[in-house]
Amino acid sequence: MLPSEEIRKSFLDFFKEKGHKIVPSSSIIPADPTSLFTSAGMQQFVLYLNGSRDVLREFATRQLASCQKCVRTVDIEEVGDDTHHTLFEMLGNWSIGQDRNSGYFKEKAIEYALEFFCDRLKFDKNKLWITFFKGEKEIPADKEAVRIWEKNGIPKERIKGFGSSDNFWGPVSETGPCGPCSEIHYDRGEKFGCSKPGCGPNCPDCSRFVELWNLVFMEYNKVHSSASGKFYYEKLPQKSIDTGIGFERIVSIIQEKDSAYETDLFYPLIKIIEKISQKPYEDNKKNFRILADHLRAVSFMIAQGILPNNLGRGYILRRLLRRIYRTANVLSLPSGWERECIDWIVKKYSGVYPELLSETNDIVIVSSKEYEKFGKAIREGMKFFEKLVSDKLKKKLPKVIKGEEAFSLYETYGFPFEFILQLAEEKGFKVDKEGFLKWSGRHREISRKGAKKKFGGLGIEEITKEGDRIKVTRLHTATHLLQAALRKVLGSQVKQMGSDINPKRLRFDFSFSRKMTPEEIKKTEDLVNKKIKQALKVKEEKMPFKEAINQGALAFFKEKYPEVVSVYSIFDQKTGEVFSKEVCAGPHAKSTKELGKFKIIKEESSSRGVRRIRAVLEQ
Repeated sequence: MLPSEEIRKSFLDFFKEKGHKIVPSSSIIPADPTSLFTSAGMQQFVLYLNGSRDVLREFATRQLASCQKCVRTVDIEEVGDDTHHTLFEMLGNWSIGQDRNSGYFKEKAIEYALEFFCDRLKFDKNKLWITFFKGEKEIPADKEAVRIWEKNGIPKERIKGFGSSDNFWGPVSETGPCGPCSEIHYDRGEKFGCSKPGCGPNCPDCSRFVELWNLVFMEYNKVHSSASGKFYYEKLPQKSIDTGIGFERIVSIIQEKDSAYETDLFYPLIKIIEKISQKPYEDNKKNFRILADHLRAVSFMIAQGILPNNLGRGYILRRLLRRIYRTANVLSLPSGWERECIDWIVKKYSGVYPELLSETNDIVIVSSKEYEKFGKAIREGMKFFEKLVSDKLKKKLPKVIKGEEAFSLYETYGFPFEFILQLAEEKGFKVDKEGFLKWSGRHREISRKGAKKKFGGLGIEEITKEGDRIKVTRLHTATHLLQAALRKVLGSQVKQMGSDINPKRLRFDFSFSRKMTPEEIKKTEDLVNKKIKQALKVKEEKMPFKEAINQGALAFFKEKYPEVVSVYSIFDQKTGEVFSKEVCAGPHAKSTKELGKFKIIKEESSSRGVRRIRAVLEQ
């Protein structure tokens, strides 16, 4: 059985031999503020794909490959079946534009895919089926891809056309690079099929055909028209290739398992849970899988500096940890059971993702603290549920838990939906699932909009009033002064953990283990105002990221930075003394004298180990 480590390495080695530069995985915290998590391998390359950045300048080649860690949370409730995972790895290769020296498009992308699958991994070509974009609205059918597949030995009867929901990829946000795609599906055989005539890829009635590799032919840009309010597609200035293989899926095929949970990515972990629980996996599949999947995901999230709270990423982490707790309770696992599991996850994955090794203690401490909090929430939630049921029975109301009520149990107390169903069934009640989903959808939309502002607040390009743009620019500059002042007053352990800025105020989150004293708050405020009065100059410089760090620039967000970054220095022109130096995308005032008087309104807790300051600028 080929180990997963060898499969991952085989992919990267293959494309290295084909002249691709291997790029390390970026953070699961994306640079794009409209996305909570990195959910696709191409996210770290969006600015190169749309032409905003020069790929040759930063990578010295157009051809790239990577293994990217990703998180998707839209189907958390589905985790436990054969195919869904919260955290997953995506293998991918890219060709960003073409010139005489490097780059390729459909022809080479298809040839490389078949060569890797059939020559390197020894897949039987007769088991490969292909799907292509059949055309919709203003975008024509991809007949060119069909011709290339046939040329490379895939017969016409194993090439099927589908619409945009299946074979048009992207963009990853509301707008951006996208294009038609061809997917390679693997035929697992008749025993997995439905035996219905015409069964093939994307069959809704069986799992015979498994999608393994998506080849995206990135040639369009989805644009929003501010005039009409509508979206439209335009041709990109350069054509690119963006591909993705679900690592867990391909490992399960190669290791001949029905699910990734039975492969070496999860099964040793499941055996540990089986030993601790003294219960057989076969009788508890869904619960064991939830624990294995969610423990892996939260380990990666905490290692990236995400902490449990009620907003954005922190909310997702808290939700996963609480689902782990609830599932562990169902299995009657003893206190501290998770430590052995976390140790296995770190050992398994730290060779590829070394941040897991350095953050092992944080993973254990954060998760155990959240379990303690959730134990209390469970007890409070049960009181809420019992009163809810009792009131309905007393008033002789229908035995139904309304959607809003179920969502309150889910969102406020962290009850997984299946647990709510179980509780309701025990009392002879039903749950309004449709109503629950509506409330859940509303919450996701609110969270999505909140996430758009979470790191850095309003994007300067989104502000239409010139006065508001000036205010946000000044407040953004003030956050740099604030961070530098906090590090002077409290120590160098202070690190920015997030910020939110609007024209009225700034909110700044930073790592610190205790409440600030009134003296420390005043000292920080006075130091910022002193630097404002000194009319320090704000200067932007472009330089390689490594050089910026070597020069002492702060860059605390755990994300993949481009090779060339903007560095903003705030310094005294007379003495040359630098007060603040940070990697940042802007915007900034030209001098601190533009800021006015800085005033701290409130200092409070944001989450465990994170404090929050709210401040304003008074003109």
